[in-house]
Amino acid sequence: MIKLIDLSKRYKSLRAVDGINLEIPSGARFGFLGPNGAGKTTTIKMMAGVLMPSDGRIIINGRDMAKEPVAAKQCVGFIPDRPFLYEKLTGFEFLQFVAGLYGLSSNGKLKHRIEGLLDLFGLARWGEELIEGYSHGMKQRLVMCGALVHRPKVLIVDEPMVGLDPRGARLVKDIFKDQVEKGATLFMSTHSLDVAQEICDEIAIIEDGRLIARGTAEALRRQAGVDGTLEEVFLRLTREKDE
Repeated sequence: MIKLIDLSKRYKSLRAVDGINLEIPSGARFGFLGPNGAGKTTTIKMMAGVLMPSDGRIIINGRDMAKEPVAAKQCVGFIPDRPFLYEKLTGFEFLQFVAGLYGLSSNGKLKHRIEGLLDLFGLARWGEELIEGYSHGMKQRLVMCGALVHRPKVLIVDEPMVGLDPRGARLVKDIFKDQVEKGATLFMSTHSLDVAQEICDEIAIIEDGRLIARGTAEALRRQAGVDGTLEEVFLRLTREKDE
């Protein structure tokens, strides 16, 4: 479902992403971890079509992002770490706007879809309220509604739990798992190792723009020589590279 082939991004002399190769099957719950400045968000923005790679290819659901950008993006629901919202719109109007970007017709089916998403994320009471009156966590959940409105095959998520209270975080985790059960593929970057361990069935670790490890939590433990938490594995693997 996702292929990254020799993917790189350069900023003058800095290689933010340096030759990443990944292949992720349909239905996977894939975690993407790394220290600050490792290249996680840059990679994700290239996958979502927000940034152009310096080198390499991105293929989503068989669509090459460079050659078929519209078709590739149609397959993606993108949840950025710092979302932008039009705060003078209501929540319902914002989701109508997003749906229009994906070419969805404004009709009874779309209205039902939007109402269902607002209800799913606990926002039904605020659908007709201006976004400027939403709390940070409510805005985050509204962005997730927007990412799902066109029923994407791939969910690309950067730090999804930021600003969510425990109840909201649990809701989002359950929704992500449900989306994968319904056929979506999840690619998630997070600094919360507990979240990654709970949600993801495979994890890659990136540092200095390069992949340094990939596997299940158990495989990463074996590679690190650690019989402990994912946090201990992460610290051991990144420390060994630094040494």
